[in-house]
Amino acid sequence: MEAFCRKELPLSEELSFASQYDRRFSKNVLDNVHGTINLDPLSLKFIDTEQFQRLRDLKQLGLTYMVYPGAVHSRFEHSLGVYWLAGEAVQKLQTYQGLELGIDHFDFQTVKIAGLLHDMGHGPFSHLFESAFLPRVLNGVKWSHEEMSVRMVEYIIDEHNIEIDPQSLKRVKEMILNSSETVATKSMREKQFLYDIVANGRNGIDVDKFDYIVRDCRACGMGCNFQFQRLMETMRVLGDQICYRAKDYLTVHKLFATRADLHRTVYTHAKVKAIELMLVDALLEANNCLGISSHVDNPSEYWKLDDTILKTIETSSIPELAQAKNIVLRIRRRDLYQFCNEYAVPKNQLDHFKDVTPQDIVCAQKTSKVSLREEDVAVSNVRIDLTRGRHNPLESIKFYKDYVSEDSFSIQDHRISHLLPASYQDMIVRVYSKKPELVEAVSDAFENFQLKTYGTIPQVHGTPKKKCRD
Repeated sequence: MEAFCRKELPLSEELSFASQYDRRFSKNVLDNVHGTINLDPLSLKFIDTEQFQRLRDLKQLGLTYMVYPGAVHSRFEHSLGVYWLAGEAVQKLQTYQGLELGIDHFDFQTVKIAGLLHDMGHGPFSHLFESAFLPRVLNGVKWSHEEMSVRMVEYIIDEHNIEIDPQSLKRVKEMILNSSETVATKSMREKQFLYDIVANGRNGIDVDKFDYIVRDCRACGMGCNFQFQRLMETMRVLGDQICYRAKDYLTVHKLFATRADLHRTVYTHAKVKAIELMLVDALLEANNCLGISSHVDNPSEYWKLDDTILKTIETSSIPELAQAKNIVLRIRRRDLYQFCNEYAVPKNQLDHFKDVTPQDIVCAQKTSKVSLREEDVAVSNVRIDLTRGRHNPLESIKFYKDYVSEDSFSIQDHRISHLLPASYQDMIVRVYSKKPELVEAVSDAFENFQLKTYGTIPQVHGTPKKKCRD
């Protein structure tokens, strides 16, 4: 038996249970972030499948490596990292509060497996596939990588005859979906604090972020002064929720601030977004021929999708893929969509903001020697926040005073440092010209759009003249 149960086990199953901690049945891998990671037998049953190995061909940051060359790490190593940190988090709680919380081996195994499998449903090029490509082809049908992760887990278990306790499997799936389900459903669960370790829909602090923030900073050559070890060492469970020392509130804030900084400088870098816009156009052109979107309904087909689809398009001789191939070749030759300009939506306009479209820009064009078309313009609407939209994330986190305290509390805005931001969300609108010779016309239309919309031009500076061509 590969999973842990609370009930008394027969002798044969006790031996199997013990093998989970027998080094003869485990493996070690050396991770460049966490050091040696021990993989137990049940985790290896999942890892040693073609479906999990597919994660090696999904870059964690999608196309970011085309701007940050070191960002070639994969969802495979990230998943191992989350698996390891999930186990470490439960181990810390078990060490300090195990008897009080009733933490057992069943809990330990379940949280680790949830961490290992939480990203199984990601598609090619990371979040781009889910947030930019699929909405254009699924005609309003909702789809999420978390739900696909659950379907992939079920498929792997059936396909490879992996023995796992049904109750354990149920909790693994719930933990994967924890960030997207309703609070009412969560509140009825036993040991709710365990569900917040991998994917925390309650306040956003989880080991998934701990891993990818440190890993992404390292890969992109950025310094990272956020210390997740400090939070893991001092966390406590009060009222069925993981709480943190009040004196560590700046460390908690640094978690969200570092994440926001990564979004602004790396994930949504203007050139990264240009390449993403191009790839989405290429995938849309190739969709009918390759049936890309048809794979998302069937796990047995979905696992065959990964980042190598870019090479498939690039090297194809199929006439139906000619347009898509041309776009990919433009990416390879650095003939990118030209960034014209950007502006941050004024604070007083955020509540009523609607995504800007190419049509908005084209309709704002004044009389010009060039007549723009919608297909000449690309727009990227970038939302950056501290995980809680326009709200202070610290308000949804519980803190405690000291180790003898049994009360938890939130920290309100007026009680924290005045050096921290007063606003917690940015909305940035970027416009691109798909043809270099149209940069000036698109830039002028973009400025006119801002003037018509806000009565002023909020962009910081004009488009450099060297980018404009006749």
